[in-house]
Amino acid sequence: MSGKAGLRDAQSQGTRDSPVPNVVTDAVKEARSMLAHKVDDVPVSRGIRTSQMTCTCVQGSVLVLLLYDVCEEIRLEELSQIINAPAVTPTLKTAAPERICFAHPPIVKRIKNASFEGGERVEGQIKYYDYGVVSIILELPFRGNWQSLAELASRWMWDTEFEKRASEIARQKLVRSSRALIKPYEHWLSEDYFVFQIRDIGGVTTSGELLAQFGPQIAQIVRGEVVPLSEAERNEVLQSRISYYQNDLAVVGWNSAFVYDTAAGAQTARELLEYANSQLLEFRHYDELLSRELKGVYRSLEKGTGTLARWRLAREAARLHTVLLEVTELTERADNAIKFLGDMFSARLYRLAATKVGVLDYKNLVTQKLRTAEELYRFMVDQFHQGRAFVLELAVLVILVIELVYLFHSRVGYL
Repeated sequence: MSGKAGLRDAQSQGTRDSPVPNVVTDAVKEARSMLAHKVDDVPVSRGIRTSQMTCTCVQGSVLVLLLYDVCEEIRLEELSQIINAPAVTPTLKTAAPERICFAHPPIVKRIKNASFEGGERVEGQIKYYDYGVVSIILELPFRGNWQSLAELASRWMWDTEFEKRASEIARQKLVRSSRALIKPYEHWLSEDYFVFQIRDIGGVTTSGELLAQFGPQIAQIVRGEVVPLSEAERNEVLQSRISYYQNDLAVVGWNSAFVYDTAAGAQTARELLEYANSQLLEFRHYDELLSRELKGVYRSLEKGTGTLARWRLAREAARLHTVLLEVTELTERADNAIKFLGDMFSARLYRLAATKVGVLDYKNLVTQKLRTAEELYRFMVDQFHQGRAFVLELAVLVILVIELVYLFHSRVGYL
């Protein structure tokens, strides 16, 4: 389970007066209800009664991204043949010849009519990355006002029903594709992320107007709060924004992002946010793996470093070195899976997303633990060499004593 999902579980116990029994079904029904009714019919929450919150029409989609670390590697060519789906390269924000280049473009397959409890159905897609991550995207249409969007954001981001159903979908899909999975994991790490992709806002034509008129509401949505934020917190959220044209805007947060753009224009932001979360998932996996390995090494060192124990440390050192090589190779592959060939806007957007979701923090943790593991490996090897040198010296001494004894007895017998 992801750290975000665990935090939601803990917070939902104490902060929700009446938990939602099935947030997925409710979400689909409410999204369809928003499309079917007028904006004026949407109820107003007791905490935020402003004319802008209740009267301005907001139209777009809410994208729920669920990612799972399922195996060490996915053979994409074999998978493509199994599920009859092509590799897909990322789309671009601009029409320039520059591009985003995946070392191994992910395989994408549409999910049609995914069913949930209550009979509701949504559509989306499943994406397979070569470094063992599977991503599921569910898309829910939205049309309402700012208040209703803030309430939906708050409720959906603090429940786990989406994750449970998406996990079931992923496991069902991977049964057929098991031949393409290398070293599948029994327990999956997961990450989730919400993208509020807005295409049309009444009375707004530029990102400047959007921030001036609805900056507080955007900050609430990104944070998943229904109560207005403080000015300091609002400024903190809105600092993480980026625009390319005058009529687009992306505000990136830890658990969600607000994207104002056309459907085609917003796809670049969505794909980069998805990729950043997939990297976060990989570095979380390596962090946990190294933590377990280091814990085992510390236990071995606690048993002592005597002469005989040093020979045991040699085996531990060899195993630790193997893990170091594997983690180094896998982290480099995940880190270099995508290249930005001249598309500086996409590169800046990715760096912003990676910073906000925590990729750099976990990458630094993995780097520090790799250094610690290397130091422990050198220490264990040095201890082994010292132990071996002692044994060799002892052997030489024993041989010398035997020779002296033999020589002494030989002379005594001669006399």
